[in-house]
Amino acid sequence: MLSVKERVAHAIELLHDDELRMVEEYVAFLHFRARTPPKMHFNQQQLASLYAECAEEDRLLAEEGMSEYVIGLQKEDA
Repeated sequence: MLSVKERVAHAIELLHDDELRMVEEYVAFLHFRARTPPKMHFNQQQLASLYAECAEEDRLLAEEGMSEYVIGLQKEDA
């Protein structure tokens, strides 16, 4: 029985140049994906908890920056 590597090598021998280019692109994609860290998955409850934890600080930071924003708008209008 042939190994996976041997079966793939045999299948590659039967491909035309255009098909080989597609295989080459796919192999490059597989190498890229192997180097990319996996995506983190959050459930809705985790996201809601994180949002609640940071909401007050976010609100304070947004309000702090509003005075500078208003001054900038007034300068533009002048």
